[in-house]
Amino acid sequence: MRFIARYAKELPNEFEIITVYEGKTHSEKIPKDTPKIKILAKKHPAAIWFERKMYDDFGIITEDAFDTRPLVHQERFPRDLHPLRKNFSEINVQEDIYRPYKYEAIQGDSVFEVAVGPIHAGIIEPGHFQFSMAGEDMLHLEVRHFYKHRGIEKMLEGKTLQEAKPIIERISGNETIAYQLCLRDIYLQATRQELPLALQKRHAFLLELERIIHHFTDLGFIPNDAGFGAALAFGSKLAEDARRMMQTLTNHRFGFGAISWQNGFVDLLGIKEELERLRQEVAFFKEWIMDIPSLWDRLDTTGRLDIKKALKYSCVGVVARASGVAIDRRINPFYIEHGFTMASEISGDVAARFKVRLAEVENSLEMMEHFLEEDETSMILQSVQDGSYSAFAESSLGELYMAIDIKEGKIKRFFVRDPSFINWQALHIMMRSDIIADFPLINKSCDLSYAGNDL
Repeated sequence: MRFIARYAKELPNEFEIITVYEGKTHSEKIPKDTPKIKILAKKHPAAIWFERKMYDDFGIITEDAFDTRPLVHQERFPRDLHPLRKNFSEINVQEDIYRPYKYEAIQGDSVFEVAVGPIHAGIIEPGHFQFSMAGEDMLHLEVRHFYKHRGIEKMLEGKTLQEAKPIIERISGNETIAYQLCLRDIYLQATRQELPLALQKRHAFLLELERIIHHFTDLGFIPNDAGFGAALAFGSKLAEDARRMMQTLTNHRFGFGAISWQNGFVDLLGIKEELERLRQEVAFFKEWIMDIPSLWDRLDTTGRLDIKKALKYSCVGVVARASGVAIDRRINPFYIEHGFTMASEISGDVAARFKVRLAEVENSLEMMEHFLEEDETSMILQSVQDGSYSAFAESSLGELYMAIDIKEGKIKRFFVRDPSFINWQALHIMMRSDIIADFPLINKSCDLSYAGNDL
């Protein structure tokens, strides 16, 4: 079974551990006075971050764990303080204690370490990358994040879904539509309602628009990191054109507040003309970019992730599909009826991830035209019922999973697993046969979110 997520809930007298697999969810209850769970990371390596996070959040110990270092907590965070416990109150630090974080390192003659981050050149989010090097060759990489940790899970406790909406849709700016769709589905489950087809089409259109915006950006930046700046200029132009369409349709360049319960595309003819123009420009870009041998010499075989490792690390999204893993939450009758075809490659390198994105842009533009229709359908939401709800969406980065427990109309527990929380853990595997100068290229080809990961 494919591993998806693992997290904890606090009950009055015990903890409930939820482990989510493809098609199955396992629940286990453990006592509060001795909160221990059996390790899952030996079977599913991606579970290690979930297990480390559960200790930081709740103080739950993983038996036989091979990595007990803090994950979310930084060097000066007070020891034995677990913010997601219900009895947690405002931090009162009595003393300033710095506890160094011990990075993984490879020992040997002429092996040295290179630290990159957490502050980087350019306008990007903070993250730390610790390399073990032998000359220019990367022997090992450890990724360390959570410098953008905002306490989203704790922040949302006690809020209604409507109060939580502006926060949830801003968790990760390049996935705001996908986050809103997960929240939409949880709304529908909690109100026992079904979404009219016209609204489903509008929301799917916006999700694909968000996808092409960020794929255009990546299709420019990946060649740029290989030294081909002309692609960045072209890709940035296409991304800006698509983002302006998002602004026109939703009154926001990122689409905040876009997923509503009213339908109605304005200027349908104008949208179709813009989609056709984008299709033509993508066709030109594809013919141009695929015929530059020096570029493909850099992309081919760089940053490889084979299908066995992609499956072992439970990878999702473009990263998985470029390695031959057939996984996409859009594989369903609604999407297939509107022209969805899954893009995939098998080489698992930077070139494959570039080609998957290019194919997905072409398919998204085709589907977007099929989603357009003149319909002013709207719906009124009923009262939210208490319960436990979960939802999935296929963001531009991959599978997004969200779970919300509601009690007395308010959020009791909010959990979300961004696709980046999974894929960041496989990044180190892609570095082992390359030199450190290839790191920015490999990293960008995965297009992982720091904010979505860090919460």
